[in-house]
Amino acid sequence: MRLDAARVALRPRSPWEAMELGLALVRRHARDVWRPWALATLPLFAAFNALAWSLDAMWLATLAMWWLLPLFDRIPLLVLSRAVFGPAPPAREVLAAQMRLGARGTPARLAWARFSPWRWIVMPVELLEGVAGDVLRERRRVVADGIQGHAFLLAMAGISFAGALLLSLLLLVLLFVPAQLLPESARAMWSLLVDTPTRASMLGINLALWLALSAIEPFMVGAGFGLYLARRARIEAWDIELALRRMRARLAAAAGAPLQALALALALALGLLAMPSAPVAAQAARQLQEQREHLRLLPPKSQQPGERPAAQGDTLREVFGDAALRDDPAFRQAVRRAHEDPLLDRSRTVYQWEPRNPRKAERRDLPPWLQVVGRLVAVVAESGLWILLGLLALVLALTARHWWPWMQRLQAAARPPPETTTAPVAEPVRLPDDLVAEARRQWREGRPRRALALLYRGSVEAMAERIGVALVPGATEAQCLRASRRLPEEADRSAFARVVRVWQQAAYAGRMPGDGEFEDLLGELARRFGWAT
Repeated sequence: MRLDAARVALRPRSPWEAMELGLALVRRHARDVWRPWALATLPLFAAFNALAWSLDAMWLATLAMWWLLPLFDRIPLLVLSRAVFGPAPPAREVLAAQMRLGARGTPARLAWARFSPWRWIVMPVELLEGVAGDVLRERRRVVADGIQGHAFLLAMAGISFAGALLLSLLLLVLLFVPAQLLPESARAMWSLLVDTPTRASMLGINLALWLALSAIEPFMVGAGFGLYLARRARIEAWDIELALRRMRARLAAAAGAPLQALALALALALGLLAMPSAPVAAQAARQLQEQREHLRLLPPKSQQPGERPAAQGDTLREVFGDAALRDDPAFRQAVRRAHEDPLLDRSRTVYQWEPRNPRKAERRDLPPWLQVVGRLVAVVAESGLWILLGLLALVLALTARHWWPWMQRLQAAARPPPETTTAPVAEPVRLPDDLVAEARRQWREGRPRRALALLYRGSVEAMAERIGVALVPGATEAQCLRASRRLPEEADRSAFARVVRVWQQAAYAGRMPGDGEFEDLLGELARRFGWAT
């Protein structure tokens, strides 16, 4: 894989952007993807349906085509993987490559991993990286780490789109039915598809399913391949590697042959220095192995060579003396008293049911799988209340956004109402009698914001008085503009819209008008709203 030959930007991407990249690759190479797909799947579709027709079991063809989807997914994956680093391969080469890949990873994807929602992101690891065993399992874990949720959403979206497309294809027939015959046609179609399906109707369903899966599945593979590329670019720092390669090319072009010769000599010197490390490592490994063999041949610490293991009598003699080896009444009495001590007594009484006829109660051992099922049922029955408690806690956690606000409202209703305090309401500030003179005075004294606020308040009150409405306290500029549409004259509406626009620019953007613009606005408002008199 040559990173410098890539036709897309190999950089870390968000999972959503990575999936969009994969979808764009499928759209760009649509002909190269769907041509080998059709050449590979159409003969199998015909063969499966012909066999199912002869067996009068058309559902077998449906199941077979759906179950073999992971095998068909290798076709768009191979096309996209080649198209990222070069030209897209032709259909004949793609089909021949399927034979060369063999059964790599296919048995698992057709068996226990068939229902895995992450198969679109781990399939490139199995088919493109050429690893196996523990390395393959570790690579799958590393690549899928962090994007399992997005892969699961991708699987759910693909299933939804395929189902919607299948239903649309089946209902397409009803579009050509006249409206007066639609109820009878719908009932007949339901009978053919569900109640008593015929082989011809099942063949139509199989064809619609093949079309739906053929339209959606390559996009699923492309989105998974995009997630795979983004994940590898992030964990392997492909963008940094490409930047270093470009830097190396620029330095090599600038330095020329002398620098290359120096780099070659340095590499040879480092190789000569690293050569003795292999014999030294081998010698150390041999010494370690010899030490292990020597330790394995040594006798235990408590046993010397040629000495027999200690017998039980020697241990008793060491603990109790010679009295433990001869029939001593005092020793037996001491042992009996020790056994009578309730602190040292280990005997207990166990009550259990025994069959009256032991021969009839004998039975053969259950098979292992049935024993496992029995233990599982026992665990569920024993821990049933805890499982219900856990499910209840999970349901409460998932539905907290619905019942928690209701609980808060109940808690707030249970509190005593706060004490009501009364305060006099300040009357609104009245406009000056000579609004034009007051606005000019404020403007000349360097308070343009107050002057414009005075003009805006005067215009709002004049507009409301002229149209005969009472605006709500704290009405916004947009509400005032909507109310001003009821002004009878267009010039009045334009003047009011102008003062609102000038006031908004001054109040929210800090853009004050010039002296000439202010005088022009003041004169226009005075004429329109009668302030000149």
